[in-house]
Amino acid sequence: MPKSRDGRALAPRFAESAKAISTHQHRLATLLADMVPGARALRVSQRHPGLSWPSPYSRAYDTEGHPIPLTRPQRVTAARWVIRAHPEVNWDEAHDFDLVNGAMRPAADAYTVPDGGR
Repeated sequence: MPKSRDGRALAPRFAESAKAISTHQHRLATLLADMVPGARALRVSQRHPGLSWPSPYSRAYDTEGHPIPLTRPQRVTAARWVIRAHPEVNWDEAHDFDLVNGAMRPAADAYTVPDGGR
């Protein structure tokens, strides 16, 4: 955990639902936000849309949900970092990684409406 100037450890300030986001996830979110300026979230999967075999793939989105273009090295590196940081996630489906607080959620949740409608 990072230390403040007086040597005491800083308390984590971010939370997802009832559990606190780890410092590791927050650091990863900070590194990825620096790699992709203006990005709010990354959608990460192991399937590139144009390939039939598994390949780490990510897409970046800004605060309004518009896509941000990424180079191939950025797409692959960001996807690998997120996939390696979250081995417990089922990567058969895409997941969104929030670059503000480090939260991870299935991409399908982005399309659900709270009242159950479409």
